[in-house]
Amino acid sequence: MNDDAGNGPEAVRYSAAELTAIAHLYRGEVYRSTAWRSRLDNTTNWAVVTSGLALSLGFADANASALPLILVVLLVAVFLGLEARRYRYFNVWRARCRLLETEFFAPLVAGTGVTRDGRWDALLSRDLRQPRFHVSYLCALGRRLRKNYVFLLAVMAVAYLGKLAIHPVPAASIGDVVERAAIGPVPGSAVLVVGALFHAAWIAIAVGTLRTEWRQRRGRGALISIG
Repeated sequence: MNDDAGNGPEAVRYSAAELTAIAHLYRGEVYRSTAWRSRLDNTTNWAVVTSGLALSLGFADANASALPLILVVLLVAVFLGLEARRYRYFNVWRARCRLLETEFFAPLVAGTGVTRDGRWDALLSRDLRQPRFHVSYLCALGRRLRKNYVFLLAVMAVAYLGKLAIHPVPAASIGDVVERAAIGPVPGSAVLVVGALFHAAWIAIAVGTLRTEWRQRRGRGALISIG
């Protein structure tokens, strides 16, 4: 028993058996985190492969339609939605691993000893008893956008506009580009406006969720947190 008078509740050191149990818990959380991380990578790979295929088809011939580029962007949006859902699960295990690393293993390595201080251990215990997602779906969507998909969507947008500008012959004016964007009875101006709103929505989500996370971090300050 350690008497930490004046520093809040008495801190009780873990026994050897308890240290071993927590070490095994950490190994299990790392395994689950790694498994879900591979699922995230798979979804990103699907998005990259399908985008590459659409680019190959779209630019293979000057007379090829630009429509596959639009359809693949919609498919990429579906992959993004799936990946955001998977990220919420991944973040549960990742957050637990990080909490154990900073509050359990770091003091152990530093030689200060690991103690129950009623904060991080209670937080982890509550999370184990009542598992929950630590980030919202919208926040997960924003994180995956900023990490991967914003670049992929930007490439597809530039490729689409480039396709309209150079095929079948270089456009002589903006009007030519707008005309080529038409899809059947839908005028090109409507297609371009919808496309602009579509990409503006992703930018708004990426920036908006980032600002929300910044405010939450400033609000927490130095408090121990999970998520």
